[in-house]
Amino acid sequence: MTRRRGVRVVHGGRLVTRAAATAAALVMLLAGCGSAGGRDEGDRPVVLTTFTVLQDIAQNVAGEHLRVESITKPGAEIHGYEPTPGDVAKASEADLILDNGLHLEAWFGQFVETADVPHAVVSDGVEALDIAGDAGTPNPHAWMSPEAAQVYVDNMVTAFSELDPEHAEDFAANAEEYSRQLQQIHDELVETVGALPENERALVTCEGAFSYLARDVGLEEHYIWPVNAEQQATPQQIAAVIETVDEQDIPAVFCESTVSDAPMQQVVEATGARFGGTLYVDSLSQEGGPVPTYLDLLRHDADVIVEGLTGTEAAA
Repeated sequence: MTRRRGVRVVHGGRLVTRAAATAAALVMLLAGCGSAGGRDEGDRPVVLTTFTVLQDIAQNVAGEHLRVESITKPGAEIHGYEPTPGDVAKASEADLILDNGLHLEAWFGQFVETADVPHAVVSDGVEALDIAGDAGTPNPHAWMSPEAAQVYVDNMVTAFSELDPEHAEDFAANAEEYSRQLQQIHDELVETVGALPENERALVTCEGAFSYLARDVGLEEHYIWPVNAEQQATPQQIAAVIETVDEQDIPAVFCESTVSDAPMQQVVEATGARFGGTLYVDSLSQEGGPVPTYLDLLRHDADVIVEGLTGTEAAA
């Protein structure tokens, strides 16, 4: 995978235009907010991310030098999130905004367009995969690949070093250690998947959020719907997955934490495959939950996938 250290840091860049009424409301609110600088008692610059996964990655790179916050809360479904007036005010007070890009945060477009705050698109340089059946439209879930996530980390180092040059060496050192941990998770999963029988090297989920991970570690990906949408889990989509699971004798299926697993339970009932468990993608859990950090998320998903496909508990 080609890794690129450059990152777009722009002011007021246009992403996606929301409905005219919503846009007007946001503009009016921002006009009344002003820029409070967003600093805490330690005068640390404030970095705002669009969801909790990015927040955790960014805080690991930033260390003690920056305060990183997320617009969305743990457990939130990122695709259809509806921003609040408080979110707009928080955006106007940040020193830097990080967004995933790849068309993930359509709801955040007006924030970046209207607020006079620098922002960085942390997926810049990732080799994007198209959403199946929609050529030219990138699958946004690149962070689910530990290798692609290292591109995110590099982009954060660049953006943070521009924001706070005094601590650039610390950001780079933090990133190096964090990327080492990401690579270790990737290598372990490749080894584990490579030991599975061929019919077990299949990942069947509710949403097609694992395309990058599946590509990198040698899993064949199947799903009920490609990305979260109003028309997800149609009878035709469910029937297609049932047929695939039956034909390939796939032993287990899974679903993501931020959506209902009811459609996948229909697949379980129709095929006799195991429900392998819940996977995390778009959000971390609360502190004390199963995935309070991004590294925990990757390890949890890897363990659940292996345990589900093999019918045995993964080694500790």
